[in-house]
Amino acid sequence: MAGSKKTNEKTAKAGDKGAKSKGGSSSKEDKSGDASSSGKLKPATSINVRHILCEKHSKKEEALTKLRDGAKFDDVAREFSEDKARQGGSLGWKIRGALDATFEKAAYDLEPSTTANPKYVEIKTGHGYHIIMVEGRK
Repeated sequence: MAGSKKTNEKTAKAGDKGAKSKGGSSSKEDKSGDASSSGKLKPATSINVRHILCEKHSKKEEALTKLRDGAKFDDVAREFSEDKARQGGSLGWKIRGALDATFEKAAYDLEPSTTANPKYVEIKTGHGYHIIMVEGRK
């Protein structure tokens, strides 16, 4: 019984991180996945990134529902984000080392997309729940 309890605790902790991409795969398992995705993504020293920051999980889920229903990322950011909402969640160009480590890893692993058809990932940091998209890499 104790063994199954530990498994459940580990599962709960992994779920708390909230590091899921739109496809539902965990970004924590990127080490093996990087080999296949590195063919698509060139190493970047900076990214043009947007995010939606929500303090509460329920608010983040509402924002995700809007995105899945086809709303533009910047419009959802203006409505739901508790940070930089006036700019549609834009953080601008950020170099490596300028962002929270968890946020940065997730963001640099994303391929660029548009606000009308975003490819995003969701994570949890000390600041709250983030939905991240990348508009450009260089």
